[in-house]
Order: sequence, then structure tokens, then C-alpha cells
Amino acid sequence: MDVVELRIRPPRHRVDRRFILWRTVQTLFWGIGVLGVLGAVYGFVEVTRPWLGPVLVVAGVLYAVNLAVMPTWRYLVHRWEATDDAVYSLEGWLTRKWQIVPISRIQSIDTERGLLQQALGLATITVTTASSEGKITIEGLDARVAADTVDRLRQVTAADPGDAT
Repeated sequence: MDVVELRIRPPRHRVDRRFILWRTVQTLFWGIGVLGVLGAVYGFVEVTRPWLGPVLVVAGVLYAVNLAVMPTWRYLVHRWEATDDAVYSLEGWLTRKWQIVPISRIQSIDTERGLLQQALGLATITVTTASSEGKITIEGLDARVAADTVDRLRQVTAADPGDAT
């Protein structure tokens, strides 16, 4: 039995540039929801105003910074690659998560396209192993690239003699 050595290295491919818009809109929706609820409580429940006012200001500043920085920063960090030996992923913005899943360990390959992703032509691929920690999620891929990658991974895993356990 040959053992293939997999080294941690930067994955080659960057996610699609539309990832920035997708993350920006997601963050904007979350900000509107959270700040809207806090603002409604502040407006309707007078007893909360002395302490909720400062909380609203701090939350608003944090969401503004998050909205301005996070989507582009994550775009610059996120990388992925699928080879004949493994699937590589690097993600994060405050902390970075670097993962490698050998082809022989892949149990399932899933594609997800939410409403916003569909509107932007993006998709998310999830590669799962039998391990409870063995899952790689690659967000922000062009839908065609994701479909081609899933098809290629399906072919490579079908040809691999590994047992996926």
C-alpha cells in the first residue's frame, strides 16, 4: 500500500470576486436585523434607553467596521484547490483555518446555492469525510467552477481504491 505524503501548502485558487459582494450583502442584512431589533427595543421600551443607547452605538460601529473590512479581507485570505490526491482549503479572517482532506477519505460532496448565491451566480461546495471534524467548506465559487469541481471530484473519488473511512 502506497502512502502519499500531503504537505500543507497554500491552495492555488482564489474564490470568485463576487464573494466580496455576497459577504457584504450578508453582513448588511445581519446588521440591519440586529440593529433594527435593538433600535426597536430602544424606541419602544423606555426603561432600556440608558444602557441600550451605548450598546446600539458600539454595535453600530462594530457592524460598520465589519461591513467595510471583513468581506474583502476574507476574499484575500480564502483559497482552495482540488487535486487528484486531496482537497485543500484556507479560510478565515481573524483566525485562519487550513484543511486538507485526502481523496481516499471523501465520503460525500455537496453543493449549496442559497437565494443570494443564485442571484450572484455563486455556489458553496462541502466535502465531507467519515470523521466528525472532516469537513471542508469552500464558499464563493462561480457556479460553473463548482459544478465542474464536484464532477471532477466525483470521478477521482470513484476511481480511488480507498475506503473513505
